[in-house]
Amino acid sequence: MLGIIVQLAISWLIIWLVEKRNLSVLGLYPTKSRLSSFTLFFLVTALCCSTGFFLRMIFANEQWFLNPNLTTQFILDGIWWNIKSVLFEELIYRGVILFILIKKLGSVKGIIISAIAFGIYHWFSQEAFGNYFQMAFIFLVTGTMGLVLAYGYSKSFSLYIPVAIHLGWNLTQNFIFSSGPIGDQLFISVKPPPQMNVSYFIFFCILLVPMLSMFIINFLLIRRREQTELIK
Repeated sequence: MLGIIVQLAISWLIIWLVEKRNLSVLGLYPTKSRLSSFTLFFLVTALCCSTGFFLRMIFANEQWFLNPNLTTQFILDGIWWNIKSVLFEELIYRGVILFILIKKLGSVKGIIISAIAFGIYHWFSQEAFGNYFQMAFIFLVTGTMGLVLAYGYSKSFSLYIPVAIHLGWNLTQNFIFSSGPIGDQLFISVKPPPQMNVSYFIFFCILLVPMLSMFIINFLLIRRREQTELIK
């Protein structure tokens, strides 16, 4: 929590020095419209992410069971870890820096710069240096995610949409289906996993359908939203 507070303090200092504004540019105040948007984008993204695991259950015969070691504190810790990690990244890549980039360079250039930085960041966070195929794949996936998240901010000038999308994906991936860096969480797959031979088509469906559906549906939902005017 202290780290988030420090980030907010640094963000306030940057936006004050550059634009003589405050953190209102992040659109943090909870309104009915912002909360409704958060709910919609969170649920859509979580559902898209879940499809990958459902496809694995259907075509790869994977089985999942509820973690027998769950406690209230364990659940709260897992959820809070994901919230903190999402807020950390959003305050950097869709925070006041993106606002300044949009104001100085325009929405398109600001979104692209933010997405490139987000993709490169994940080379470090996922320790991918040296494996060029992995680096290219990570940059493609996280960079595209960065485009959607930055587009959500640029359309609303609020962090509610990018946080909802980011949290919907991470919470489903890391916490619900235990496929992240924090180990076993809510549901755990039976080990060892069954050995199944599936076609390349099924393999790429399992791999790509969740991400592509998330990117496309969220992009279309954001595009349909009325543009919030940039604060002059």
